[in-house]
Amino acid sequence: MAAPEAVERLAQLALFADLRWPELEAVAHTFDEEVFAQGQRVLRQGITGGSFYVIVEGDAAVVIDGQERARLGRGDFFGEISVLLGGVPIADVRAETLLRCLVLPGPELEGFLLEHPPVMLRMLQAVARRLRDASRWS
Repeated sequence: MAAPEAVERLAQLALFADLRWPELEAVAHTFDEEVFAQGQRVLRQGITGGSFYVIVEGDAAVVIDGQERARLGRGDFFGEISVLLGGVPIADVRAETLLRCLVLPGPELEGFLLEHPPVMLRMLQAVARRLRDASRWS
């Protein structure tokens, strides 16, 4: 993404909504971008992980033990649990459409969150909502 376009797109994502323009510019240079084909697994349950992903475009399915548990779309994120806890992913994340993500290598996530407390708070709120919603259905 070109810098002005990247910053504009970041500003439209809830996770980064509280950041000022200079912070958004820094974020745009911090994250890489990856594109995944429809059907491609981004994370593999119990096997591969290690990065934090924010969906910029497309849809993904969260699959645990072969059962779809959730759908993710623009602005949603994944990979944070395995990165923050230092473990393997507890789910597959599969691209349901062409999927474009911003990607931050796992070792950089903690420092990034400490430098951007508003992002950390929004992430915590989203994870808490996921936990609440998962508890309702169990």
